[in-house]
Amino acid sequence: MLLSRSLKAVVLGCALLAPVFLGGCDRQTGESAQPELSGAMNGGEVQTGVIDRSHKGSTLPEFTVSDPDGGTLDLPSLKGKPVLINLWATWCAPCVTELPTLDALAGRADIDLQVLTVSQDSGAPETVRAFLQDRGFSRLPTWLDPQNDLTFHYATGTLPTTVLYDADGKEVWRYVGGHDWNSAESQEMLAEGL
Repeated sequence: MLLSRSLKAVVLGCALLAPVFLGGCDRQTGESAQPELSGAMNGGEVQTGVIDRSHKGSTLPEFTVSDPDGGTLDLPSLKGKPVLINLWATWCAPCVTELPTLDALAGRADIDLQVLTVSQDSGAPETVRAFLQDRGFSRLPTWLDPQNDLTFHYATGTLPTTVLYDADGKEVWRYVGGHDWNSAESQEMLAEGL
């Protein structure tokens, strides 16, 4: 009995500390978004996550995402142009903090890149659309994955998770945690798949 309590305490401690070290969210809470990260990503060089290249060469997953109107998008259909897939949620503070930099990246005409943000919220789809519209993120379409299929596929356990695929639909890297997608480091990272 004592051993099982100790093991539970260790597992719970690791689960609670993971987002602190990775700069991401690991679960939804009943409260509003988790506290903001120290430092802002608005023009700063805040790097709170980790890059993972161990899945390089994996193909775009055979999943379909939807929008609040019932439209669908098959991820394999995105081949032909590099794509950055970002998994996020309205309740995740690091996700919300990096959204302005993703919106700016989506609007850049000087790079040939699709930016696809996919909400992992399981609530009402209109809530996600309103969330993006209220904040002026006009370049980020409302794609939804309410069953969290992509979260389970990427198996990072943390939001935000962002994955870059090249034009052939092959994974280049995945980034787990919050990030400033307008930073100089980001431009170097993105160049790997462009």
